[in-house]
Amino acid sequence: MGHECIYLAARDDAGRLSGILPLVRVRSRVFGHYLVSMPFLNYGGPLGDDDAVRALAGAADRIAQHDHVTLLELRSRRALPLSLPVSHRKITVLLDLPSTAPELWSRLPAKVRSQVRRPQKDGVTVLFGADQVAPFFTVFARHMRELGTPTQPRRLFDIISEVFGDDVWFGCAYLSTHPVAAGCAFRWGGEVEMTWASSLASHNRVAPNMMLYWSFMERAIDAGLSTFNFGRCTPESGTHRFKRQWGTRDEILWWYGRAAREGAKTPSPDDPGYAWGPRLWKRLPTRVATALGPRIARFIP
Repeated sequence: MGHECIYLAARDDAGRLSGILPLVRVRSRVFGHYLVSMPFLNYGGPLGDDDAVRALAGAADRIAQHDHVTLLELRSRRALPLSLPVSHRKITVLLDLPSTAPELWSRLPAKVRSQVRRPQKDGVTVLFGADQVAPFFTVFARHMRELGTPTQPRRLFDIISEVFGDDVWFGCAYLSTHPVAAGCAFRWGGEVEMTWASSLASHNRVAPNMMLYWSFMERAIDAGLSTFNFGRCTPESGTHRFKRQWGTRDEILWWYGRAAREGAKTPSPDDPGYAWGPRLWKRLPTRVATALGPRIARFIP
């Protein structure tokens, strides 16, 4: 039981590398056996020309069938030349950025501007930097426990900060000296994506998450980026409505896969079969949930 990384490569007739597909086998007795590219993230399917993509997906499909996996899932942001069934159950939400922050501010709905001003008036400040990993994780772990979802380990975010350097942004919103909202975003090309964001329910009245998101957008504009990506969500969910209020546009995701049985998908706390999990998890003390969470989260791709 656990993880196994598999790297598939395609080569052209001259033997040159023409494509690559990283896969992770995620297997547990409770949740099932999955082969995903890339687990825990929104996209990361096969890379290469059309012939390479088809060859890589075919090889992954053969491995999945041979090993009787519950679900093979290739998470892509664009349409691929594949015959595998495709799911659009997830979308990503994008905001096109102007060249200046005042211009973006003027475009925001009045209600959103009011929600950003509220934490500003209450003295909420936002700091960025590698030194924000620790406060980020404090907020993230507590928020995940409040949602009833196991957290990833602190070490994961330390490694992300070390490996990606300036291309990963950790930001934290503070009320006085207390971290109350936090985010982690990846920069790639002209875009930055908020991959993880959290805020403490005890401070919802102050709305520090609104200040946090606005600060990330300001930073993206200062960095000359053209797109702020809010990350994936389920269409018409509460998270989707939060993202849509900023004047965004939706982009469907192309998740290709093959399931061993009809309706099989990666585990989610929204699935009725796992409803007992979040109810139990919310009852745990934060310290206990934070300690146990990584041992479970690694089996939920």
